Amino acid sequence: MGSTRLPACAVLALIWAALATPTLAAAADKSRRYELERADKGYRLALRSVEIPAPKSNEVVVRIRAVSLNHRDLYVLQGVYGGDASGRVPVSDGAGEVVALGPGAKRFKVGDRVATTFFESWNSGPPTPAAIARSRGGADAAGVLSETIVTHEDGLVRIPDHLSFEEAATLPCAGVTAWNGLFTHGHLQRDQFVLLEGTGGVSIFGLQFAAAAGARPIITSSSDAKLERARSLGAVATVNYRTHPEWQKEVRAATQGAGVSHVLEIGGKDTLPKALASLGLGGHVALIGGLTGFEGSVDVGAVTGSLGSLTSIYVGSREEFEAMNAFIAKHGLKPVIDRVFPFDEAPAAFDYLESGSHFGKVVIRL
Repeated sequence: MGSTRLPACAVLALIWAALATPTLAAAADKSRRYELERADKGYRLALRSVEIPAPKSNEVVVRIRAVSLNHRDLYVLQGVYGGDASGRVPVSDGAGEVVALGPGAKRFKVGDRVATTFFESWNSGPPTPAAIARSRGGADAAGVLSETIVTHEDGLVRIPDHLSFEEAATLPCAGVTAWNGLFTHGHLQRDQFVLLEGTGGVSIFGLQFAAAAGARPIITSSSDAKLERARSLGAVATVNYRTHPEWQKEVRAATQGAGVSHVLEIGGKDTLPKALASLGLGGHVALIGGLTGFEGSVDVGAVTGSLGSLTSIYVGSREEFEAMNAFIAKHGLKPVIDRVFPFDEAPAAFDYLESGSHFGKVVIRL
């Protein structure tokens, strides 16, 4: 007797019934997601119910359980990042479980716990135009603020066993960026001083990574309460940049005048000159963000005078993500989550991130 092949939609319906939440199971092959809808200024988040497509060759279906927000997500929502994102699903960082496999997909099995990579096609090696052509959550690729996503299997990594979905969802952008800046390009060594600006996601990951590696993190903030929390995570020195507007002097004093070996530079035009003034001989600056603006100029003399180097960091590859996960598992690190919002309150999560009140990461649970 010949075998009977079920239609793809029937297969998906069976999977949802077995593995999905009651809401999703009841909807069978439907899934809720947020899409970017044009507003007076930028975009607004619009909640939609859509059909779940069957996975194509080498694709997998992932039931997203948590996502985390980055400042890049705010820029996308404000309409100042990339091209036209109308109708796109926002947010790059998510974690969940594999619920279906497309033809030829071999990297994962149903039930595996996974996180999304920021770039769907940057698997390893240096960046190429093709590798960074599709970054999730912007104008060029769908994001993960959705109960279910379908993605190529190359765009996923297994997550450390000791992490929850909420914790794992914080890793793809902020975690990999900090890792790439400190280890891949900075070649961080024990006892070196590391300067971290502010207490957002990248900086707190940098603090945790540096402390775990035996380095000496120094962190800045305008909040003494946040600086106290940073000390509990391993900061050897802290500087309130409101109390000390010329904070680079305090940073150098904390290093006994030697300067720092590493900077995760997220501030942009207002912080870069002071970061360069904090740099020690042979130091490395990872250029990451522009919270105070991206325009401005670089003091070449400050760089050459310290025999320093600058590297522009744009997250990283899947290979770097997997190396970071191995480090996190080895040291038992737990990402710092400030607050978790339910899926239906996603717009409030964006507002909270924009307020700057957070310490670490802002997460949305699905």
